[in-house]
Amino acid sequence: MPRLAVASLAGTAIEFYDFFVYGTAAALVLGPLFFPAFSPLAGTMAAFATFGVGFVARPLGSVLFGHIGDRHGRRPVLMASLLLTGAATVGVGCLPTYGTIGAAAPLLLVALRFLQGLGLGGEWGGAVLLTAEHAPPARRALWSSFPQVGPAVGFLLANAMVLALSAVLTDTEFATWGWRVPFWAAGVPALAGLWLRSSLAESPRFLEIDDHARVPLAELVRHHGRLVLLTAGALAAGYAIFYAVTTWSLAYATERLGVSRPVMLGCIMAAVVLKGALTPLAAMLGDRFGRRPLCLTGCAASALWMFPMVALLATGEPLTMFLGLAGALIAFVTMFAVIAAYLPELYEPRVRCTGAAVGYNLGGVLGGALTPIVATALAEQGGRVPWGVGAYLTGIALLSLGCFALLPETSPGPVPPVVSPAAGAMD
Repeated sequence: MPRLAVASLAGTAIEFYDFFVYGTAAALVLGPLFFPAFSPLAGTMAAFATFGVGFVARPLGSVLFGHIGDRHGRRPVLMASLLLTGAATVGVGCLPTYGTIGAAAPLLLVALRFLQGLGLGGEWGGAVLLTAEHAPPARRALWSSFPQVGPAVGFLLANAMVLALSAVLTDTEFATWGWRVPFWAAGVPALAGLWLRSSLAESPRFLEIDDHARVPLAELVRHHGRLVLLTAGALAAGYAIFYAVTTWSLAYATERLGVSRPVMLGCIMAAVVLKGALTPLAAMLGDRFGRRPLCLTGCAASALWMFPMVALLATGEPLTMFLGLAGALIAFVTMFAVIAAYLPELYEPRVRCTGAAVGYNLGGVLGGALTPIVATALAEQGGRVPWGVGAYLTGIALLSLGCFALLPETSPGPVPPVVSPAAGAMD
């Protein structure tokens, strides 16, 4: 289990590094470079729109790679998704800008961002299922939480790279060529991740299935459509909060409040470090008290904290900004630390890869794709304190709270036998 958990963590860290380095670049430089005809605000929103394309692609990737995972095994998904995301990320770093090739530049940017999202849509399902299906039932949330630490590690690596470049390069140098370096650097860990994953064993639960679903998506829609919609709605709040903290707040603080880029990146990174450290601890509580109570608690805390968060952020003071962001991510991790165990337990093994991944990534579309764009627009229309952003995030948190309330608990217990396609939630 330790070796498998480390391999899953490393893979998700690499893939989310690729995803997050784009979000950071979108907040800082991609608007002027690829949408120069727009105003600064419109350019930032256009860059965030390309950021959202990755979220739209993620459910498609979960369908594609989920089909592979349910038909041919979880392990092939890990290899193919990592290769696709890594290649697309390096490609973004090689793109000519609008000033060089005109309108083709943003079109190519959107295409590569789509491929990034496609790969990431398969990554989460493969990494989480391989870990969850190997884990002992009484410690499934704990072991499954290691892939959930990967996004925090990937975010820290991406922003540490941008922070280091910002410290040694002038703004002109960073905008001219420095922004490309984090994208080029993605190729090395992607190759290392492929080597690390090449020796992993296939999931024992997959090997036990005698009758694999011919078309997992069709079976999922036929027998588990309501469950997919509920899980998507339940996860929307986590995505909205995470990307409000890590992407929108960076653009808001640097452009509206005049906070320096290194200071704001430092505040965000410190909050993400706290989030990553608390993930296994929250998962242990999920093994002790159940998945659903943790999720309901996290959603309720999120709904209560969004207005204080934007008020603290609007001060422009590093310590108070950190407190606002840290409180939001603590609420986030309370629910998302157990999701890697909870979602697979909700779906039966023959459609589990597709079901868990589609539900997870549809939540990303609902909560993550539009949040930077909507929050940027709401902040522009308000005063110094972006109360509209607080209201928007609170509304999503309440929506997710209602969806979690309608989902069943999946208490840890012995692994049940594989059953027919029409059976209920398992394992």
